[in-house]
Amino acid sequence: MDILLHFRSSGAQAENLSCELNSIRADSSTIVQADLLEPGTPEKLLRCVQQWRGRLDLLVNNASSFFPTPIGNVSLAQWDELMGSNLKAPFFLAQAAAPLLRANSGSIINLVDIHAERPLAGYSIYSIAKAGNAMLIKSLARELGPEIRVNGVAPGAILWHDGEKSEAVKSEILSRTTLKRAGTPADIASAVLFLTLNGDYISGQIITVDGGRSVQQ
Repeated sequence: MDILLHFRSSGAQAENLSCELNSIRADSSTIVQADLLEPGTPEKLLRCVQQWRGRLDLLVNNASSFFPTPIGNVSLAQWDELMGSNLKAPFFLAQAAAPLLRANSGSIINLVDIHAERPLAGYSIYSIAKAGNAMLIKSLARELGPEIRVNGVAPGAILWHDGEKSEAVKSEILSRTTLKRAGTPADIASAVLFLTLNGDYISGQIITVDGGRSVQQ
């Protein structure tokens, strides 16, 4: 696939990744800057897709804000940021992308989170937004089928935010997985690739990639 990479502020990282992809196969990637919380951004991104390749086979909604929101100190700005990136943006991107995806029997894959089912303490708004994202997958699968498949991938312990948790806390979290280890971004990519290339009869589903954490007490 040719890949259009969207970024908000990580321009250097997006440029580096695009260059890496283009070194493997020339002219296979491009980048575009946009703030998903700004009105008109979904339509802008889809115009870029249309102008660049004229078709769309897959939309991956993986942009996400993540930070704590302890009850009692939550602001409207925090609500808007977390709900906007994790729920509002995926919905309106899917709506804008639907005509191009429908023309090619394409699919949508949302990155969810295991905390859509089990809320993370101190992260209530994020957990609520991801729970909405999980329902969004099911709702869109019903609304956009049969031409468009809609699925999700729910990561567990894959990446740690810098300074987010102590080594002791990380070890305790991993002890609650059945595999007793962290996953990697490649594990998530493999699930996305499976749903894209081998999931022709799968829609409205979420694959949990958490090392078995969700089956532990």
